[in-house]
Amino acid sequence: MADETEPPRPSSGRRGRPLSKNEFQAQVKAGRERFEEANQKITARTGRNLLYAILIGVAMGAVLVVSLVLIKEVFMVLAAAVTAFCTLELIMAFRKATPVHVPRIPSMITAIAVVPAAYYWQAAGQWLVFLGGVLLIALWRLAEAGLRRPAVDDGRRLLRDLAAGTFVQVYVSFLGSTAILLLSKDGGQWWVLAFIAVVVLTDTGAYATGLNFGKHPMAPTISPKKTWEGFAGAVVIAVIGGVLLSIFLLHEPWWFGLLFGLLISLTATVGDLCESLLKRDIGIKDMSSWLPGHGGLLDRLDSILPSAAVAYVLYVLITG
Repeated sequence: MADETEPPRPSSGRRGRPLSKNEFQAQVKAGRERFEEANQKITARTGRNLLYAILIGVAMGAVLVVSLVLIKEVFMVLAAAVTAFCTLELIMAFRKATPVHVPRIPSMITAIAVVPAAYYWQAAGQWLVFLGGVLLIALWRLAEAGLRRPAVDDGRRLLRDLAAGTFVQVYVSFLGSTAILLLSKDGGQWWVLAFIAVVVLTDTGAYATGLNFGKHPMAPTISPKKTWEGFAGAVVIAVIGGVLLSIFLLHEPWWFGLLFGLLISLTATVGDLCESLLKRDIGIKDMSSWLPGHGGLLDRLDSILPSAAVAYVLYVLITG
């Protein structure tokens, strides 16, 4: 009689015969191959590595929630670092794919400085540092041009560089610091958490619905994988999430949740499409390859940046 304390041996499921070491390894290998095959099909259809995307998304979400719930200043420091990194990503994308030159040092200084300015000095500090930073970047670029021969830095190229430097600050630094401006308000951390959650729901809804039901391209020349079916699913899920978050997290009426979810889903979609258009004009697929399954960090924030501005406006309107 077998000892009852003896651990059970793996069974093949056929007449109770235990698996040999080679059979067990073969089953593990076959399971891994099936998983990789399925993952490759999803990657080919959606353009991203699903496993890496999920793992990185969960990790980023955990850091976000912990920093918002515990100490708002921690989130502010993280936001300053992320804003600076996204600024550098966009500048390097310009330099790599186009002849546009934006000075890195003053651009990153501005991106970092505008975040605490928005948190501690509110909108006045945000605007002051932002405008001062744009001026600093312009003067820096003019100084660089003055040290080179006119043939290298003609007037047309210089104007293009100055415009690109301003665009980087508006797109990344100013919109990003608007989320920090919202964070600084009374209960602002819950509003930041709520609008980011709706953005995530929008992205998830579009991904799941488009993957299963997507047939009609939404903007084939800009983002071929986006479909109207995916957009519809994103709006529905975002509105449901907006209502729940409005009632249980923001303690606002349910009808505000409808408006909140609808507007954030629209700005998230528009932000995604705008960045896709920008990358298409530059001639790149991703801003960088720092995040496997996602591309660059700015590729993950493209929907959040414009949504931050809308969330801040809604906060001001609803709270008076």
